[in-house]
Amino acid sequence: MSRHEKQEVETERSEETRCRCPMCQMMHALGRGKGPGKPFWEHLTNARIEVLRAVRSLIDERIDHLEKKKTERSQEKKATPIAVE
Repeated sequence: MSRHEKQEVETERSEETRCRCPMCQMMHALGRGKGPGKPFWEHLTNARIEVLRAVRSLIDERIDHLEKKKTERSQEKKATPIAVE
């Protein structure tokens, strides 16, 4: 085991004995899960993408609604020719 690995193990042990709060333990676990290719971060990236897609769907829906409303208004305002005798 390298010196760096030993130091990490000692740090983890001291943090675990120092903090027994579930939130602290979760935050320490998240910190150890950092790095590209880790499943946790892949899930978070996918979640961010899904949130952005959800927002995009709301925007698209609103654009469609406004375009439909605009089309309806333009059709309502057309004059109808009337034959005068």
